[in-house]
Amino acid sequence: MFSTLGISTTAEAVYMTMLRHSTWGVAEIAESLGVSAREVHDALDELIELALVRESSVNPGNLRPTSPKVGLAALLARAKADIAQQQYEIEATQAAIDALSEAHQVDHQDQLIQIVQLDGVRQRLEQLARLTQVECLSFNPGGAHRPDAMAASKPVNQEALERGVSIKSIYQESFRNDPDTLAYARWFNSLGGETRCVPVVLFQMVIVDRSIALLPVDPTDARKGAIEIHNPGITAALSSLFDHAWSTATPLGHAATTDENGLEPAERQLLQLLGDGYTDDATARKLGLSVRTVQRMMSDLTTRLGAESRFQAGANAVRQRWL
Repeated sequence: MFSTLGISTTAEAVYMTMLRHSTWGVAEIAESLGVSAREVHDALDELIELALVRESSVNPGNLRPTSPKVGLAALLARAKADIAQQQYEIEATQAAIDALSEAHQVDHQDQLIQIVQLDGVRQRLEQLARLTQVECLSFNPGGAHRPDAMAASKPVNQEALERGVSIKSIYQESFRNDPDTLAYARWFNSLGGETRCVPVVLFQMVIVDRSIALLPVDPTDARKGAIEIHNPGITAALSSLFDHAWSTATPLGHAATTDENGLEPAERQLLQLLGDGYTDDATARKLGLSVRTVQRMMSDLTTRLGAESRFQAGANAVRQRWL
């Protein structure tokens, strides 16, 4: 019923039960819903993060549900604000595209070209690979890569590397979990290519000789085509973005570096995402991992932080300056 507000099915059931039986404890709620006590504790952590459950002022140490009129209304208002912000960003993006299109009409040298459908993008990438003189830079989001995409890029990358072109690729850490994609990256490195990893790659990108950039029309679906950019200001900014990511990324074959608290980059990113209110499902999609892997990592972090719940782990992470 309330999944659009970011509430999981179990957490919603626990919340509704607490509204009906405010004196029940964890064991009684678990028995009523037919779930484990651990699942109830996890649901309570989620409800605390959403401000739907808070400590009782009458019975310190006990939890009480927040009034639906207050708690759910606040979540609904937040959801509406998120939609309004998303609409604003869409309109701003449309305005930017319109401005770039107008600039293209005025000055052909600063052109913006739309390439429709995936086959068109692959054909253009093959053309650009043969035209590349110095270097090719790329962002590669997600975990496992499509077999057909790897097969299509293999001869193109090999030909460019044999001509002495420098190719640098940044992958998302989770690609290591797919044997085929990992084998492809190792083959690529064996020919002289360079591969590094970061916890999250937000979008796909290819930059050729720091003068031409290809970005997806829709970052969530590469099959919809790409935008080819020649504007020097934009390509310089995108190249700087790549350089910064490259300087902080971990080379393939090297263990991820840990910070002073022993956190790997993916662990720090996980804590930040959960601290920002992301659910396990949303966090898994962002990191390109399975929900079970995210839960296992969070369980390990909870233990290392000396916490008994996710909510306490978040508080301890801030207190111990892990975030």
